[in-house]
Amino acid sequence: MATSREVELLLGSKTIAVVGLSKDPSKESFSVSQYLKEQGYKIIPVNPTASEILGERAYPSLLEIPAEDAKRIEVVDIFRPSEQVPPIVEQAIQLRKADGANPKMIWMQLGIENPAAAEAARRAGIAVVQNLCVRTEHRRVAHAQRRA
Repeated sequence: MATSREVELLLGSKTIAVVGLSKDPSKESFSVSQYLKEQGYKIIPVNPTASEILGERAYPSLLEIPAEDAKRIEVVDIFRPSEQVPPIVEQAIQLRKADGANPKMIWMQLGIENPAAAEAARRAGIAVVQNLCVRTEHRRVAHAQRRA
């Protein structure tokens, strides 16, 4: 379970870059991103083999997203194997250095963990969630808020 601060960061965000977003509707990255889009988030797909996913222009890497869009990225949601996380986090850190504020969070999806990359992100002032599904956490908190 994510901490309340981490979930507040997610809920307060508007733009999420999804690294590893698949074009295949049967893939978890697609359905989770579709859910986030339905909840009102702006999704920026990052996939080197796609030009568009879910009606949004896709980019080969975080660093190839135009600066105007990149500075709006508050959350980087990662759907890549754990061993591929370090260069993605390094790109997120470069974006933060360029912007000074964003991204605020790295979210590694269920089954994805990389302690060294997480520590590097934290040192750069970026919050980190590992091994949790953003959709599950969003639903959990949204459900709790409706009941309150």
